Amino acid sequence: MTTTLPVASTVCCAPLVRAPLGAEDATRLATTLKALADPARLRLLSLVAAHEGGEACVCDLIEPLGLSQPTVSHHLKVLVDAGLLTREKRGVWAYFTLVPGALDAVASVLTTTGS
Repeated sequence: MTTTLPVASTVCCAPLVRAPLGAEDATRLATTLKALADPARLRLLSLVAAHEGGEACVCDLIEPLGLSQPTVSHHLKVLVDAGLLTREKRGVWAYFTLVPGALDAVASVLTTTGS
């Protein structure tokens, strides 16, 4: 079963400096930014994206982070809930992939383009 919540890809449509955020867009963006505002989660995104095939098993992420399996799983859940990663369960392990365009969507909201 693959879990995908398209939060990051639908953060909002205009950079912050061109149009005020509505309440719903601000909530979605805050959830995404909170997920990104943790060094372990940033490393997890990087590890998953750089892993062979762009997919990593939770078992492949524990040692590089130096954290326990429950802690790594918690961080991964936050990233899935924020719409940055997808999760696919295979047997006893879960495999994670970066949602295509999720980080680009966040960057586009924060990027100022000419006036």
